[in-house]
Amino acid sequence: MKLKAKPKRVERRRPRPQGLGVGIVLVNWNRWSDTIECLESLFRSTIPVRVAVVDNASSDGSMDRIAAWARGDEPSQPVSADMANYSQPPIAKPVAFERLTAADLASAPANPAIQLTLIDSAGNLGFAGGNNLGLRALMKHAELDCFWLLNNDTVIAPDAAEALMLRMHATDHIGMCGTVVRYYHDPDRIQALNGSRFNFWTGQSQGIGKDQFISDPFDPARVAAETDFVLGASLGVSRDFLETVGPMEETYFLYYEEIDWSTRGAAQFRTGFANGAMVWHKEGGSAGSSGVAGARSGFSEYWLTRSRLRFVRRYHPLLLPWHWLLTLGIAGRRLVRVQPAKTAAILRAMTGRKF
Repeated sequence: MKLKAKPKRVERRRPRPQGLGVGIVLVNWNRWSDTIECLESLFRSTIPVRVAVVDNASSDGSMDRIAAWARGDEPSQPVSADMANYSQPPIAKPVAFERLTAADLASAPANPAIQLTLIDSAGNLGFAGGNNLGLRALMKHAELDCFWLLNNDTVIAPDAAEALMLRMHATDHIGMCGTVVRYYHDPDRIQALNGSRFNFWTGQSQGIGKDQFISDPFDPARVAAETDFVLGASLGVSRDFLETVGPMEETYFLYYEEIDWSTRGAAQFRTGFANGAMVWHKEGGSAGSSGVAGARSGFSEYWLTRSRLRFVRRYHPLLLPWHWLLTLGIAGRRLVRVQPAKTAAILRAMTGRKF
């Protein structure tokens, strides 16, 4: 059985981007304190940034707490004292912000004085839906041609946004671009260099450089060449890519959005690697998608299974029977480990039932 060959890249002529600054999207779900810590680091950037925070129907008052932070009424508290230098002391307040609903976006003008847009999605739109909503808001700012999807449980180095923008401007036909992502709670170790390699037979990905020390040498050009998709926790995307390929596919809800996006744009765009951009990620906070063996939540198991089968059906349908057998084997292992809730979550995903 042969996998589909990668489509040949079509060379496209476009002017060198002249955008100033970076538009950044954070999706929040019941983790306002993480989002505030992230915002404190973002607004320390060495270049101008505009930030859209999309709240996916949180139940913990996130929007009010983040708005209070922007006014100067809600303090930021770093989770780790070792990482406090990226978010402390607090930036000057107030931060110029606006608060919108998803319905407001179509008519809301792009106000150049606004640094922060808070968007109430009015429902849990998932990773793709939330990011797409934020991108819609930021793309109204014509000066922006680089956009950065960041997990809200991250902090960045002050020069990270600039390093990302410079790499994207220096790479012809750039579509996506990743960064160095390190563990927030183990900051000298790498979660991923740029992104991951993907195995179509298992449906699993392997983070490039995962768990190696930041002091270990690596070749940025080789990392970029080996990247099948950029890690969604820190994913740069160009305006040209968005206008040509379109937004993220929202039917996944969670997981596999990045590789679907990358697959759709592979024929026309290149993937870059901003190896000078440093991001620290708390990893898996909202969805329970921990990298620790056995620690993945039933919620995460459900959406991983559902999205993997959806991706295989869309791009490699001949492999679908194999992936059904593989999924049954995974469910069996969870059962042997006496994890009935996780087993049930996998079987519900296989049969199209709700979580």
